[in-house]
Amino acid sequence: MQVSRFALAIAITTSLPAVANSTAGPTSHALPDMLVTSARHPEPRQQATAANTVFTRADIERLQPLDLPDLLARAPGVHIARNGGPGTLSSLFIRGTASSQTLILVDGQRIADASSGLARLEHLHLDHIEKVEVIRGGRSALYGSDAIGGVIQIFTRRTTTEGLAPRVTLGVGSHGNWQRSIGVAGGNENTRFDLGASLDETEGFSRTTLPDSDDSAYRNKAVNLSITHRFNETLQGGVALLRQSGETEYDFSLSPAAFASTDFEVSTASVFAHAKLNEIWSSRLEAGHSEDRQTTADPFGGSVFNTYRDQLNWTNHLTMGNGHELTAGADWYEDHLNSSEDFTRTSRWNRAVFAQHQYDNEQFGTELGLRHDSNQQFGNQNSWNAAFKWHFDSRNDIILSYSEAFRAPTFNDLYYPDSCFPGFGCTIYANPDLSPETARSYELQWRSNLTDTTRLETALYRTDLRDAIVTNNALDGNQAGNLNPFRPENIDRARIYGFEAAVHQRLMSWDASVSYSHTDARNRSGGANDGNRLARRPANRLNLDIDRSFDAFSVGASWLVVGQTYDDLNNENRIPGYGVVDVRASWQVQDDVKLNLSVENLLARDYYQARGTAFDAETFDEVPFRYREGGRIALLSVTWTPKI
Repeated sequence: MQVSRFALAIAITTSLPAVANSTAGPTSHALPDMLVTSARHPEPRQQATAANTVFTRADIERLQPLDLPDLLARAPGVHIARNGGPGTLSSLFIRGTASSQTLILVDGQRIADASSGLARLEHLHLDHIEKVEVIRGGRSALYGSDAIGGVIQIFTRRTTTEGLAPRVTLGVGSHGNWQRSIGVAGGNENTRFDLGASLDETEGFSRTTLPDSDDSAYRNKAVNLSITHRFNETLQGGVALLRQSGETEYDFSLSPAAFASTDFEVSTASVFAHAKLNEIWSSRLEAGHSEDRQTTADPFGGSVFNTYRDQLNWTNHLTMGNGHELTAGADWYEDHLNSSEDFTRTSRWNRAVFAQHQYDNEQFGTELGLRHDSNQQFGNQNSWNAAFKWHFDSRNDIILSYSEAFRAPTFNDLYYPDSCFPGFGCTIYANPDLSPETARSYELQWRSNLTDTTRLETALYRTDLRDAIVTNNALDGNQAGNLNPFRPENIDRARIYGFEAAVHQRLMSWDASVSYSHTDARNRSGGANDGNRLARRPANRLNLDIDRSFDAFSVGASWLVVGQTYDDLNNENRIPGYGVVDVRASWQVQDDVKLNLSVENLLARDYYQARGTAFDAETFDEVPFRYREGGRIALLSVTWTPKI
């Protein structure tokens, strides 16, 4: 994908009546146009110093994304690389950082599995999500490990409706896709609840280019429950549950052809109490438990990787007057691993304290945060951030910020067992002496309300990664004579430059948003690959969403353009750029019946986002292949919301 094509695309889109979705809606977590994740307490989006994007329930229903990764790909600076369509492993890259370098929260609970460090975003069902907040840039000063590229927080379904509000959705689509969901929400002035269940099944399609590739099915069952209760004017509490489980199939080997499947379960449970202790001090205590279970069946017997995490968070917010605010608290979590592999250690804990001061007046604002983490394995780690905001005038803000962030090594990095064969020696997969990855980020933002209906948000940033964890062969290719090619080391460095721009506007009956991201992520570790681009990080991305309402009817379209990238550090396996057009339509047949139709990849563009290798049992060779994306995918659904 040539840069000139991006320049042409930008010229076209900026001439449109640009923009955007309403990026913040009312939920039980926040007021309209409020943001929770950036500062760990509700604040106006315009006050937050971190670059952010918010998708509300209304946005999800309007955009009709295929799944959560499809929704996240619409945020500036976010790239998704799938291993073969919905239900398969989806790699997330925020501002050029890796999937494991972004913290994923569900209702405040960490959900990444402790063995690999990856969060299974592809399994989180959109029917059970109320709002998604995407925070870009390092936030370890508030959240600790993993928050290098940013923080994504997913809030489960909530309601502000009194009485009862049932909902039923049935959908049918391409590749034998059937979707069913049912739910009910409601309550009264003091108590609110939401209960929902869903079942998605698809016969799938051939996800790889292997010669004997077969259709790979996918099944996802999900349930959510949230209850909040206000005991009095100063105390409220609640619980939230979310569980996804199912099975996904994939190609495993050839000669002879063989297939594998993974049974998965991703779940979170949390309880909270929020008290307004006096006029300036509010306190929130949360306890939670999350699980990530993966059981794989393959011709060699399969594997089990189950991780469990217990968490406790205490956050205090003080509004001290004259523009001063203070947030302080403590976090604790403990990870446990149950695996078919004999790990040398299967548990560890992390304790932390943090504090952040914010000040804002008519001329400028400041932010200063500090966090100290103490980890059972790697010891102590300090992180801090600082930001200065200049209110240039009533419509324009300039924000200059600096942040430090880190990522702790995973169980796989530290404790994965060696593989030994008599007469051949041992292959070492782990390194218990690893240090955390660290990063320093510098950012300049300009936010402007160009008109009453037009908003511009831009960011220019640089991130320097140090002690990044890589295997020996990942750094310099297949190194001859390397006795431990898979042993991870703190030897890699990377430097990322980036630019983001997003325009949001409403014009008459049109809603549209356009965003452009440029990311220059390069290896700076020295050696043969120094200066090469990091794998699967496209330099250029453009996204356009545009919608029009006609009373009971609405139509919309999306255009995603992604530049070329590479699938390896040697920059030898090139992944071509691509452009995809999606369309959607809705018809409010009557007050309680709505029809939705969406078509992903309308032009049936043949493209791929990742490569892989399969094992040939006859030749003992690894055979490269490409992952397929499923071509044109249509979905027709009807939603019934009867009045009670």
